[in-house]
Amino acid sequence: MDTFRLGDVSITRVVEIGRSFYPTADMLPESTAEAIARHHAWLKPDFFDEATGDLGSRIQTWVVRMPGRTILIDTGVGNGKERHESPLWHHRQGTWLDDLAAAGVTPEQVDTVVCTHLHVDHVGWNTRLEGQRWVPTFPNARYVIHGEEWQFWKWESEQGREPSGCVADSVLPVVEAGRAALVDEEYEIASGLRFEPAPGHTPGHVAVRLTTRQGQAVFAGDLMHRTVQVAEPQWNSRFCHDGDRARKTRQDFVERHADSGVLILPAHFPRPGYVVRDNGGFRFKAG
Repeated sequence: MDTFRLGDVSITRVVEIGRSFYPTADMLPESTAEAIARHHAWLKPDFFDEATGDLGSRIQTWVVRMPGRTILIDTGVGNGKERHESPLWHHRQGTWLDDLAAAGVTPEQVDTVVCTHLHVDHVGWNTRLEGQRWVPTFPNARYVIHGEEWQFWKWESEQGREPSGCVADSVLPVVEAGRAALVDEEYEIASGLRFEPAPGHTPGHVAVRLTTRQGQAVFAGDLMHRTVQVAEPQWNSRFCHDGDRARKTRQDFVERHADSGVLILPAHFPRPGYVVRDNGGFRFKAG
């Protein structure tokens, strides 16, 4: 369990699943093994899993603690849910709540849950099963969701085009319980912590920027899925809704943050770190 500090703000990573269900060749269909191999010098060892022989990927939650606030950013896959598309996720019985407790956080202590977007591996622990009902896991929390993102997935779900079922079991119960705050793309979550638009992967995908006197950090959600996309930002994931827009958002993000000293914390990278310029291109340096 890793913890990073920016002044009086701490950031703790709680990993739910230590690898992706999708190998890199499937997740990044525009990539090639030869092109990835050209980046092995900096991808290994920090961003490569020798056990799978593939680029590393995690499903994880970021816990942000600042004076008087306990905030979660994205909540993974969850337990007990119908997820036929992935044996790793289907009716999962994992230790995420225990791992959260080991990080010093109980569900009652969480005051805010932030959803960078509403994909299945980012909203699962929004709810837990109580009897036969899905109820909010964090009873005292506001669940902060970009309104455009909610409207898009609500419509997709109503039209039968959201195959995972995560809207029905992990988002709608939160909305119906009155715990959801549907906000705009630049909403301030807490002092120094706010949304900023990062569209393309989904229509209302957002990043979350933390600004302190000691520096900045960006929780980048699924703007990038594998660390090699820092060097190859033109490669989209298989799940990007609007490929052209996702590509532009990613390329702009990499160029903007190169050599900036801003800590970047994507949802699936094995380690957070920094975008740096390298021989006319870009790479990622572990933090």
